[in-house]
Amino acid sequence: MAGEITQLLERWGAGERAALDELTALVYSDLRRLAANYLYRQGPFPSLQPTLLVHEVWLRLVTNGTTKWEDRAQFFGLAATTMRNMLLDHARARQAEKRGGGALRVSMSVAERIGRSPDINLLALNEALERMAVIMPQHARVVELRFFGGLTIEETAVVLGVAHATVERQWTFAKTWLHRELSR
Repeated sequence: MAGEITQLLERWGAGERAALDELTALVYSDLRRLAANYLYRQGPFPSLQPTLLVHEVWLRLVTNGTTKWEDRAQFFGLAATTMRNMLLDHARARQAEKRGGGALRVSMSVAERIGRSPDINLLALNEALERMAVIMPQHARVVELRFFGGLTIEETAVVLGVAHATVERQWTFAKTWLHRELSR
């Protein structure tokens, strides 16, 4: 399937409209599954549904005429980044609501919680992640793919082109680093 996605991205990049239709059919269910899993882990968000999230991500990806598509890894990496930005926009909007709204609270994962608190502020996480990206860009990318993209360790390793063990180490270190940053 990875090769097929890459071929479709190349054909679409060359201007073949039918390739976009085929690509949509091929990746839509994966993107929707990732969005649904992510939102399910975070709790009920009445204003943000998986279908809406996927449609917005897809719209932003396909209307971005400046991206030169290379392969499946780049596509899903950009989808994770786009999803992150959308969730941050959503969190900012909720926080800025007329009556305070409160910040969007999210958990790092179902099985693994950072520290004793199961919830962290998405905006604070983003700020910490931006600081991490300056000094440890690969670790920040692992967090982005795992947390915002919903990818497994194995999928993240494939996207980044590194070993499974490398992603495990970077994920463990990044969670510890973020815990420290968010506890300040």
